[in-house]
Amino acid sequence: MGILQTAERSSHLDPSENVIYQRHLIAYKEAAKIISGTVLEVGSGEGYGIMELAPQADHYIAVDKYSTNISDELKQANNITFIQTEVPPLKGIEDNSVDFVVTFQVIEHIEDDEMFLQEIHRVLKPGGKVILTTPNVMMSLTRNPWHIREYTPEQMGEVLKSSFDNYELKGVFGNDKVMDYYNKNKESVRKITRFDILNMQYWLPRWMLQIPYDILNRFNRHNLQDSNEGIVNTVVHTDYSISASDNECLDHFCIATK
Repeated sequence: MGILQTAERSSHLDPSENVIYQRHLIAYKEAAKIISGTVLEVGSGEGYGIMELAPQADHYIAVDKYSTNISDELKQANNITFIQTEVPPLKGIEDNSVDFVVTFQVIEHIEDDEMFLQEIHRVLKPGGKVILTTPNVMMSLTRNPWHIREYTPEQMGEVLKSSFDNYELKGVFGNDKVMDYYNKNKESVRKITRFDILNMQYWLPRWMLQIPYDILNRFNRHNLQDSNEGIVNTVVHTDYSISASDNECLDHFCIATK
């Protein structure tokens, strides 16, 4: 991602992003039930996940390509270290030093996904776990040019297997309200992409599509909010659930153990 703050980095501050924000929040809520000890978050983003996870950790290490705004109050109440760097590798993190790695909506942006997982495996203590989410390509409505790739459930298993022998594939699912929004979004996206008669989204270089995609994505989200306020404004994280993976999960939710 470039300097432009894109729609890839969802925020609770924009009401039009509430549905996707709550979808990401459920993963943090679930991870907060599991983590302890020294916790590393790779891709801390806007920092809202830190508020969910840092209180559950003895030492919280947040890593992101961009500066993450961590309040002084949160820093004072928790043992937080922030490292601004691109990954992989995980610079400044020692071998066998971390109890849990949390990395949500990141691996799809990484050129060398196997090296990324190798680095996570390296820094985990024996018995340590990584908790990872990434979109399920089977449910994606169009090509996202900000993503290097997206994974089917089978592909997700294969890439995890490159570094971890012990892993569990789960998925993030939405209830009827969420899926009503999903289907309205699907129809709205179809109305936009019908003009792409040459299927340019699938063969043009990603860099050429990123800004147009971002503009249309934001326009679409705001349009959906205007048309469906009763859904967009009322979705909460409990409208999502995590259970065994299948082709219809919105995101993969993976737990792998070293």
